[in-house]
Amino acid sequence: MRIATWNVNSIRTRKSLVIDFLHHHDVDVLAMQETKCRDDQFPFEEFSEAGYEVAHFGLNQWNGVGIASRLPLHDIEQGFAGMPGFSKTNEDPAPLEARALSATVEGIRLTSVYVPNGRGLEDPHFTYKLAWLDALAAAQHAYAHTAHALPFAIAGDFNVAPLDSDVGDGFFLQPGTTHTSPRERETLAQFESTAGVRDVIRPLQPEGYTFWDYKQGKFAKDEGLRIDFIYGSPSFADLVEGGFIHRDARKGDGPSDHVPVVVDLLGEDDEDRPMIF
Repeated sequence: MRIATWNVNSIRTRKSLVIDFLHHHDVDVLAMQETKCRDDQFPFEEFSEAGYEVAHFGLNQWNGVGIASRLPLHDIEQGFAGMPGFSKTNEDPAPLEARALSATVEGIRLTSVYVPNGRGLEDPHFTYKLAWLDALAAAQHAYAHTAHALPFAIAGDFNVAPLDSDVGDGFFLQPGTTHTSPRERETLAQFESTAGVRDVIRPLQPEGYTFWDYKQGKFAKDEGLRIDFIYGSPSFADLVEGGFIHRDARKGDGPSDHVPVVVDLLGEDDEDRPMIF
């Protein structure tokens, strides 16, 4: 089974690019982030015609997550237990945002996540970002310790570059910058530990970015960030037989500012399946 994650940066704008990617790279399941639409605005019909069932969670023109699959989706869950919301006006409770969606497919529990950006180290959104990651870690830890737990993966845009080698854009190495601050990196590391997961792509592709800003020719200069990941439980990681970052998706007309991250899982019927790198 081939699973991918991609921050598509508006599914209505890039639905053709996404469907072409699914077909060209023989993707079974795609976790999407930043779809930027409500559920009633998602192009379900086009995906259905392409052979994909879609589960989607979108509340407005911001955020939005989805899972597209040509295999049946089960036990779909919007958000997760304990997921915090965000409000600039201190509403209580703070409104929830469309940032997490889970489904079970072929014995795998997959969660698509769009971690809050943080905006600035003194911004309330930064505190929200850290709290959101902590809550996600707690929810995944709780799931991992249930009697019915399946191999699971959390895939998406984490908005944190864990290592300096994940940063090609010098702006993000300046003191006081989000995405690379010690607190964010510590929180992401604690997420991995608490949830009991590890990055399943880095051993296969240690270097490479997944995001390049549209401004100042960042892609042409390869000044990017590695902020999109697939984190897997030990039983999920044991199934991994290959994976890659699809850098070429950043080329061409109207690309997303992120690129897909792809993982191949070994299955009973696909041991001889050719790999695409």
